[in-house]
Amino acid sequence: MKDLLRRFKPDFLLTGIVTALILGLVVPVPDDVAAVFSTIADIGVGMVFLVYGMRLRTSEVIEGLKNIKLQTAVLAATYVIFPLLGLAFYWLTGSIIGTAFATGLLYLSLLPSTVQSSVTFVSIARGDVASAVCAATISNILGMFLTPVLVLVFMNMDDASTGGIQSVLLKLLLPFVIGQFLQPFVGDWMRGHRNLTKITDNSAIILVVFSAVVKATNDGAWTSVTLGGFIVLCIVLSALLAIILTFTWYGGRILGFPRDEKIVLLMCGSKKSLATGLPMAKALFDPAIVGAVAVPVIIFHQIQLMVAAVLARRLGREDAPEPLPDQAG
Repeated sequence: MKDLLRRFKPDFLLTGIVTALILGLVVPVPDDVAAVFSTIADIGVGMVFLVYGMRLRTSEVIEGLKNIKLQTAVLAATYVIFPLLGLAFYWLTGSIIGTAFATGLLYLSLLPSTVQSSVTFVSIARGDVASAVCAATISNILGMFLTPVLVLVFMNMDDASTGGIQSVLLKLLLPFVIGQFLQPFVGDWMRGHRNLTKITDNSAIILVVFSAVVKATNDGAWTSVTLGGFIVLCIVLSALLAIILTFTWYGGRILGFPRDEKIVLLMCGSKKSLATGLPMAKALFDPAIVGAVAVPVIIFHQIQLMVAAVLARRLGREDAPEPLPDQAG
């Protein structure tokens, strides 16, 4: 009986994500309180990258930057394969989910990768964290410029903002660089206390989910979503995620990446950034359709976090060299 209970022990991260999602949807949170939660989430994300910076040896980070093959593969998955899939889904599902949601799905496919969640899940899955930090950060910074260009090419829109680059630099890169300066003094202690990293990154992910859903709820992003439309949209977005997960995992195998680098391609190449997507949507789209366009981005963000949490836990425990990520979700 004890073994059975231990086997079905709730996963802290996945349970926390689901709980944060539900609370963000049903619990009224005033705008000023929501702003406080958003600030706390930003601090939590900064702490994650400070901890990573203190834990990772600088030589590992340099090696991650020098891995051109892996970095190129992540960028290709994010800005070539994903947009092509998004265009295909736009044409195939537009009549099913509606023009506004299909437009949001296409827009979603053009966004940069997440940074904090990608790196967090690579760490949990025991992948190459140094390469993940480099890949996700490069993807996000380039996305401030590439996403508006892709939107112009794919969606015939020409008004976008690149102001989010300051957020990436200040909230993510700066704490990491500070951590790197501290690494020679505290690195051994940090590497000996891995639970500190686990607690920090898991808590940050849960805070990010809660603050994002609360903001979307307060902005009225859910008002255009019916139950039936929500279910169909979730199925379509889940299918999109399953395809890109399968492509990145087996693409890593075809390219001959070792297991820890395949995990980087899987996690960094399949994510899309809510933090970048929502502000940019407000600049790119007519205010009348921003809410509907943002809904696929919001829903996909939650699905990718929940699926990635399951995959990361499985990969982190898995001893076999070739787990199948598309069967874990």
